[in-house]
Amino acid sequence: MEQLILELLSQNIVFIAGAIFIALLIFRGVRIVPQSEKFVVERFGRLRSVLGPGINFIIPFLDKVAHKVTILERQLPNASQDAITKDNVLVQIDTSVFYRILEPEKTVYRIRDVDGAIATTVAGIVRAEIGKMDLDDVQSNRAQLIGQIQSSVEDAVNDWGIEVTRAEILDVNLDQATRDAMLQQLNAERARRAQVTEAEGQKRSVELAADAELYAAEQTAKARRIEADAEAYATEVVAKAIRDNGIEAAQYQVALKQVEALNKLGDGEGKQTIVLPAQAIEAFGDAFKMLKGLR
Repeated sequence: MEQLILELLSQNIVFIAGAIFIALLIFRGVRIVPQSEKFVVERFGRLRSVLGPGINFIIPFLDKVAHKVTILERQLPNASQDAITKDNVLVQIDTSVFYRILEPEKTVYRIRDVDGAIATTVAGIVRAEIGKMDLDDVQSNRAQLIGQIQSSVEDAVNDWGIEVTRAEILDVNLDQATRDAMLQQLNAERARRAQVTEAEGQKRSVELAADAELYAAEQTAKARRIEADAEAYATEVVAKAIRDNGIEAAQYQVALKQVEALNKLGDGEGKQTIVLPAQAIEAFGDAFKMLKGLR
């Protein structure tokens, strides 16, 4: 039995070797690349091609996959660096950078430590940008500062085949002395605003009081003007009546006033005693006669 098996193997050794060789060619020549990666292929130590996601074919024993590079977005570890603002204030900036590799052939042959190189570049750019701004601008224009940092980093790493997708300033830290000084300045500013608000309130109160007095004076003047107009109109009517009817009209007016005065003297509650001189009685009599005659 063993001799039979050896004879069969000796007769088919060529076919078996050929099958093994074909299988090895397929195994070495076919490369399946995941969606999240790219393969860098070298031939005799030189860049041959970059394989994208899916099934790819290479020449066995001549080509080899030298680098497998992920194209997923990456985040650098959060970093802190000291910087000095334009107004000579020491601040500590916490930054975070996100990036992804677009051209692996540039990344693997032009830079050794990608994360370290980007972190160093970001630190230098942050210090340079902070040095152009005052502390108040750093605090208030953070979005503008982030945009400038991201743009500068993109220009710096463009030759490495890298895209900086996002740059963030997580925090701006100050030393305790600077914080105390800023707190004193903030309290002084609040006190100043309170004093200004109080002064403006007092000024407004005085203005309103003056407006009220002016309005009252204007209304009093209008009332006096109306009374004067009414009196002038009444005088004009009496003068016209005297001019048209002579002295009788004037005597009639005098008599009418006398009668009205007598009626007022008689008005009132309870018993009243009125003492009049004889001339007044004669005047009232003449007034009644005149009224009776005119009617």
